[in-house]
Amino acid sequence: MPAMKWAIVPVALLVLAAGSQARARPPLGDPVTLNIGFVCQWQPRCMAQQRGAMKRSLKLVRKYQPQTWRIEMCNRNAARSRYRVDWTGFENCIRNTALRPAPVPARIIIVKKRPKRLTQSETRSQRRLTQSAPPGESTPSPTAISLGERG
Repeated sequence: MPAMKWAIVPVALLVLAAGSQARARPPLGDPVTLNIGFVCQWQPRCMAQQRGAMKRSLKLVRKYQPQTWRIEMCNRNAARSRYRVDWTGFENCIRNTALRPAPVPARIIIVKKRPKRLTQSETRSQRRLTQSAPPGESTPSPTAISLGERG
Protein backbone atom coordinates (compact mmCIF):
# COMPACT_ATOMS: atom_id res chain seq x y z
CA MET A 1 0.00 0.00 0.00
CA PRO A 2 2.72 2.61 0.81
CA ALA A 3 4.29 2.04 -2.63
CA MET A 4 0.95 2.86 -4.20
CA LYS A 5 0.82 6.25 -2.42
CA TRP A 6 4.26 7.20 -3.79
CA ALA A 7 3.24 6.23 -7.33
CA ILE A 8 0.33 8.66 -7.21
CA VAL A 9 2.53 11.66 -6.31
CA PRO A 10 4.34 11.95 -9.72
CA VAL A 11 1.07 11.50 -11.55
CA ALA A 12 -0.54 14.25 -9.47
CA LEU A 13 2.38 16.58 -10.17
CA LEU A 14 2.06 15.97 -13.92
CA VAL A 15 -1.66 16.71 -13.82
CA LEU A 16 -1.09 19.95 -11.89
CA ALA A 17 1.66 21.08 -14.28
CA ALA A 18 -0.49 20.35 -17.33
CA GLY A 19 -3.42 22.19 -15.78
CA SER A 20 -1.37 25.31 -15.05
CA GLN A 21 -0.09 25.44 -18.63
CA ALA A 22 -3.61 25.18 -19.97
CA ARG A 23 -4.65 28.15 -17.82
CA ALA A 24 -1.62 30.24 -18.79
CA ARG A 25 -2.45 33.73 -19.89
CA PRO A 26 -2.37 34.26 -23.67
CA PRO A 27 0.48 36.51 -24.87
CA LEU A 28 -1.94 39.14 -26.19
CA GLY A 29 -1.67 41.01 -22.89
CA ASP A 30 2.14 40.79 -22.84
CA PRO A 31 3.64 42.89 -25.66
CA VAL A 32 7.21 41.67 -25.05
CA THR A 33 6.28 38.01 -25.44
CA LEU A 34 4.13 38.85 -28.42
CA ASN A 35 7.00 40.73 -30.07
CA ILE A 36 9.49 37.94 -29.44
CA GLY A 37 6.97 35.35 -30.65
CA PHE A 38 6.42 37.18 -33.92
CA VAL A 39 10.15 37.70 -34.49
CA CYS A 40 10.91 34.02 -33.78
CA GLN A 41 7.78 32.64 -35.47
CA TRP A 42 6.90 31.00 -32.13
CA GLN A 43 9.91 28.64 -32.09
CA PRO A 44 10.70 27.92 -28.40
CA ARG A 45 14.50 27.81 -28.77
CA CYS A 46 14.62 31.13 -30.62
CA MET A 47 12.24 32.71 -28.11
CA ALA A 48 14.50 31.59 -25.23
CA GLN A 49 17.53 33.13 -26.97
CA GLN A 50 15.65 36.39 -27.56
CA ARG A 51 14.50 36.58 -23.92
CA GLY A 52 18.05 35.97 -22.68
CA ALA A 53 19.46 38.60 -25.04
CA MET A 54 16.79 41.07 -23.92
CA LYS A 55 17.61 40.55 -20.23
CA ARG A 56 21.36 40.82 -20.79
CA SER A 57 21.14 43.93 -22.98
CA LEU A 58 18.73 45.72 -20.64
CA LYS A 59 21.02 44.87 -17.72
CA LEU A 60 24.02 46.29 -19.64
CA VAL A 61 22.12 49.49 -20.51
CA ARG A 62 21.00 49.93 -16.90
CA LYS A 63 24.48 49.34 -15.52
CA TYR A 64 26.71 51.27 -17.96
CA GLN A 65 24.22 53.83 -19.35
CA PRO A 66 25.70 54.17 -22.86
CA GLN A 67 25.35 57.38 -24.86
CA THR A 68 21.99 58.17 -26.42
CA TRP A 69 23.32 57.99 -29.98
CA ARG A 70 24.48 54.40 -29.39
CA ILE A 71 21.09 53.27 -28.08
CA GLU A 72 19.25 55.02 -30.93
CA MET A 73 21.58 53.53 -33.55
CA CYS A 74 21.19 50.03 -32.11
CA ASN A 75 17.41 50.43 -31.97
CA ARG A 76 17.37 51.37 -35.66
CA ASN A 77 19.70 48.50 -36.57
CA ALA A 78 17.77 45.90 -34.56
CA ALA A 79 14.32 46.91 -35.79
CA ARG A 80 12.72 44.21 -37.90
CA SER A 81 9.77 46.45 -38.64
CA ARG A 82 8.35 49.53 -37.02
CA TYR A 83 7.20 47.79 -33.82
CA ARG A 84 9.34 44.62 -33.71
CA VAL A 85 12.81 44.40 -32.24
CA ASP A 86 15.39 41.66 -32.70
CA TRP A 87 16.87 41.55 -29.19
CA THR A 88 19.87 39.43 -30.20
CA GLY A 89 20.80 42.05 -32.80
CA PHE A 90 20.33 44.84 -30.24
CA GLU A 91 22.56 43.04 -27.72
CA ASN A 92 25.31 42.49 -30.29
CA CYS A 93 25.12 46.13 -31.34
CA ILE A 94 25.07 47.61 -27.83
CA ARG A 95 28.11 45.52 -26.79
CA ASN A 96 30.11 46.48 -29.90
CA THR A 97 32.90 48.78 -28.71
CA ALA A 98 34.01 49.65 -32.25
CA LEU A 99 30.85 51.67 -32.98
CA ARG A 100 31.31 55.36 -33.58
CA PRO A 101 28.63 58.03 -33.95
CA ALA A 102 27.45 58.70 -37.48
CA PRO A 103 28.93 61.87 -38.96
CA VAL A 104 26.63 64.85 -39.01
CA PRO A 105 25.48 65.43 -42.59
CA ALA A 106 26.65 68.68 -44.14
CA ARG A 107 23.80 71.13 -44.50
CA ILE A 108 23.51 73.53 -47.38
CA ILE A 109 22.91 76.99 -46.00
CA ILE A 110 21.00 79.33 -48.25
CA VAL A 111 21.70 82.94 -47.45
CA LYS A 112 18.86 85.23 -48.41
CA LYS A 113 19.60 88.88 -48.96
CA ARG A 114 17.62 91.16 -46.74
CA PRO A 115 15.76 93.98 -48.38
CA LYS A 116 17.45 97.31 -48.04
CA ARG A 117 16.11 99.31 -45.14
CA LEU A 118 15.08 102.82 -45.94
CA THR A 119 16.25 105.69 -43.79
CA GLN A 120 13.75 108.04 -42.21
CA SER A 121 14.40 110.77 -44.79
CA GLU A 122 13.75 108.27 -47.64
CA THR A 123 10.51 107.09 -46.08
CA ARG A 124 9.26 110.67 -45.65
CA SER A 125 9.87 111.52 -49.29
CA GLN A 126 7.88 108.54 -50.53
CA ARG A 127 4.13 109.05 -50.58
CA ARG A 128 1.89 106.34 -49.18
CA LEU A 129 -0.98 105.03 -51.24
CA THR A 130 -3.50 106.09 -48.65
CA GLN A 131 -1.98 109.54 -48.27
CA SER A 132 -3.73 112.39 -50.03
CA ALA A 133 -1.80 114.48 -52.55
CA PRO A 134 0.09 117.49 -51.26
CA PRO A 135 -1.73 120.78 -51.76
CA GLY A 136 0.62 121.96 -54.54
CA GLU A 137 -0.11 119.07 -56.91
CA SER A 138 -3.23 119.07 -58.99
CA THR A 139 -5.37 115.99 -59.35
CA PRO A 140 -6.28 114.92 -62.88
CA SER A 141 -9.74 115.91 -64.11
CA PRO A 142 -12.38 113.22 -64.56
CA THR A 143 -12.55 113.89 -68.30
CA ALA A 144 -8.85 113.15 -68.76
CA ILE A 145 -9.31 109.85 -67.04
CA SER A 146 -12.33 108.90 -69.13
CA LEU A 147 -10.51 109.58 -72.44
CA GLY A 148 -7.70 107.24 -71.59
CA GLU A 149 -4.12 107.28 -72.80
CA ARG A 150 -4.67 107.46 -76.51
CA GLY A 151 -7.50 109.92 -76.30
